[in-house]
Amino acid sequence: MKELMDPISSRLVLISLLFSLGFGDQLLSEMFGSLQSPNFPDPYPRETDLRWNVSVPDGFQIKLYFSHFDLEPSYLCEYDYVKVEAEGEVLALFCGREDSDTESVPSQQIITSPRSFLSLQFSSDFSNEERFSGFMAHYSAVDVDECSDQRDEDLLCDHFCHNYIGGYYCSCRYGYLLHSDNRTCRVECSGGVFRERSGVLSSVDFPSPYPKSSECSYRIEVDEGFTLRLQFDSNFDVEDHPDVSCPYDYVKIQAGSSEFGPFCGDRSPGTIETDSNVVNVQFNSDNSGENTGWKLMYTAIGSQCPVPEAPPNVLMNPVQSEYFFKDHVLFTCEPGYRLLQDGEFLDHLQINCQVDGSWSSRPPRCQKTDSRRKRRSLSTVLANHSLD
Repeated sequence: MKELMDPISSRLVLISLLFSLGFGDQLLSEMFGSLQSPNFPDPYPRETDLRWNVSVPDGFQIKLYFSHFDLEPSYLCEYDYVKVEAEGEVLALFCGREDSDTESVPSQQIITSPRSFLSLQFSSDFSNEERFSGFMAHYSAVDVDECSDQRDEDLLCDHFCHNYIGGYYCSCRYGYLLHSDNRTCRVECSGGVFRERSGVLSSVDFPSPYPKSSECSYRIEVDEGFTLRLQFDSNFDVEDHPDVSCPYDYVKIQAGSSEFGPFCGDRSPGTIETDSNVVNVQFNSDNSGENTGWKLMYTAIGSQCPVPEAPPNVLMNPVQSEYFFKDHVLFTCEPGYRLLQDGEFLDHLQINCQVDGSWSSRPPRCQKTDSRRKRRSLSTVLANHSLD
């Protein structure tokens, strides 16, 4: 009495039988393997349509080659054929016999899938005039070196790419941070305050391409009474769009109640005169592009005071052609003279240029020292000392 098969085994046998008869698809997910026409090496059946779907893990490609190939030849492989496809693209179409003078046989050709999936279809028509033994094919998963594949911009690392079996990872130069996309390198470029009366700001790495996916904020803050002038360098290159105003990367200026920008493209904003002593510069970049960025020089402009006129025998320091708010002048006298201001003798006097363009005090005058009076006073003191 024959032993009964369990239901699962029965289904597996049925699936195998249907496939051998030319029905259905077969999924292959091992890292290597082989596939062959039905009945190989005996002649394959007529009216057969089979498909093998080969899938390996991400980070690998599939290499496929044929160790034996013997199909019915036909013009453009209209009758029996083997078709290899991946991602909707036909990678190869084969038919014919290896010992015939035809270009449709695979010979020693190795077929490589663009990614981790590949399908092979075998089809035979209703009749064969001769007996053809079919084919034997072999496949294997091979590691993709993503770091050397520059075709897909979405997979490129900004700075450093490190390949390993089955994948890759990115890292950044010192001073940069890896973005959450694990590919882009960004910088922390906010929080700095510039308080000097002149200085220079620029995008990071200018004039080399600036970092992607960054939000940079710069603050210039000088004393009240000054206004800030911004002068952009003529070398200005920020990613733009031909139809939409600065949708990607841009520079924007906020000065008091006034806003300037956004600026992008290759045309420098030139000189910007503000009416504020506080300016915020905002620079945003998205995750694409290789633009060189921008640079600006800022200057604090104050009220101008008139050039002081030094009275006779008065020494003035520093001597300048122009004086502005917060500048100062120090007055002293030539030897043999003393400073006199408002009836008081001084060693020196400093005056300051004020916010309204006036000096804090008028220049002093110098009075000659009376040396004879000093000698007479000294003689009187000595004579009185002798009487005592």
